[in-house]
Amino acid sequence: MVREDLRNIAIIAHVDHGKTTLVDQLLKQSGTFRENQVVSDRVMDSNDIERERGITILAKNTSIMYKDVKINVIDTPGHADFGGEVERVLKMVNGVILLVDAAEGPMPQTRFVLQKALELGHKIIVVVNKIDRPDARLNEVGDEVLELLMDLDATDEQLDSPILYCSGRDGTASHNPMNLGENLIPLLDEILNYIPAPEVDDEGSMQYLVSSVDYNEYVGRIAIGRIERGVMKVNQEVTVGDYHQTKKEYRGKIVTMYQIQGLNRVPCETAKAGDIVCISGLENITIGDTICEFGNFEAVPFVKISEPTVEMTFSVNDSPFAGREGKFVTSRHLRDRLFKELLKDVSLRVSETESTDSFKVAGRGEMHLSILIENMRREGYELGVSTPKVLYKEVEGKLCEPIERLVIDVPENCVGSVMEKLGSRKGELQQMTPVGSRMRLEFLIPARGLFGYKSEFLTDTKGEGIMSSVFHSYQQYKGDIPRRNTGSLVAFEKGTAITYGLYNAQ
Repeated sequence: MVREDLRNIAIIAHVDHGKTTLVDQLLKQSGTFRENQVVSDRVMDSNDIERERGITILAKNTSIMYKDVKINVIDTPGHADFGGEVERVLKMVNGVILLVDAAEGPMPQTRFVLQKALELGHKIIVVVNKIDRPDARLNEVGDEVLELLMDLDATDEQLDSPILYCSGRDGTASHNPMNLGENLIPLLDEILNYIPAPEVDDEGSMQYLVSSVDYNEYVGRIAIGRIERGVMKVNQEVTVGDYHQTKKEYRGKIVTMYQIQGLNRVPCETAKAGDIVCISGLENITIGDTICEFGNFEAVPFVKISEPTVEMTFSVNDSPFAGREGKFVTSRHLRDRLFKELLKDVSLRVSETESTDSFKVAGRGEMHLSILIENMRREGYELGVSTPKVLYKEVEGKLCEPIERLVIDVPENCVGSVMEKLGSRKGELQQMTPVGSRMRLEFLIPARGLFGYKSEFLTDTKGEGIMSSVFHSYQQYKGDIPRRNTGSLVAFEKGTAITYGLYNAQ
């Protein structure tokens, strides 16, 4: 059966290309808010760090009603370090909106998430956003998207994807680059016409895939996912297991169930195949688990989440300034908090070390781990962290390290200093193209070569450069990279520092 009253889509794009702003306008124009309701900008970015940094970290669900069709929209992160979030939510949807900035064009993260969507065979609507920018390159960007689709071996049907020209901030869309349009109706119509309605089996036994997990102090873990088959009811007896059979199947019961309407979760008694619902009442539920009718277990295949590439050691603060900042300072507090983070972050790994006071934490990149540290600090945890290290692998007896694809956009007069710095960090230039009055350089560089480079880069380009990277592959070890050419003084006890003491210390 085809559910014509439903569409499930995700919005994917590189960081800062305007996904969350576009979702804002879709919510406003579909009548989700009252006429006089006060709504903040980027309403989907709900936690403090997301609002301060202007980035999306967690994929979030919302829904809009248009012409009696419920459109479930998932706003995904654009930053490569949160790629684990994007990979798994793509299993919940039938199509994607690929957003591309009208001036910057496709960037490395656009390539990464688009590749995942193409592998799953999703239909794609290309949206060129921010067409009101004075430096917009509408025709060139359209061609660049087509080249990218060809590069990624898209099918003929995917190459014929519709292209719309939008301004997310003004809430307009049109098929003609010369005409700005008046509202987002052309985009909503395109979603209904082009994105396929979910084909579902209402009659079969219930089957549900967990694509994301939320945590609540009162009800514990909340599973979010799509019902693949059958009908789900509150108080239903179920069997829980996973596709890779890493844990034993167990019996459980669905205590509460919510559907997403606008920005709210609304309790419901039953839901049928194709719906995206949140359920609670099952302990130890994790991402990738399948929930089936009791006694009739059949696992749904689940995408393997990419492995972490960077590791840091988190330890109890034993510096001279210990106990001054936080209220949670012991190793028990630290351990509980790190293992609690594992409940909702699939691309994180935490392992214990020989010392009871420190833990190894591995993630997808510096940004991924720095957000975790910042969240813990705000919650009142006090901890010490080591410098980041990359995780090496042995492939066919050779030591291999993670390589990043780095794209840099700089003014022409800064190209020399950037190439010199990246050369010493073992970066290999792949491509160099002029974009207006600027140059775009593409490098393959070891992940460890990027540690600490951002601040140098901003100095070298007088604050005008843009850089972004995404994991490319594991390649043979590239040799030593000089770490730093200056020393640093570290306090090892309390007291006043005097010149004589400092001189001898250095």
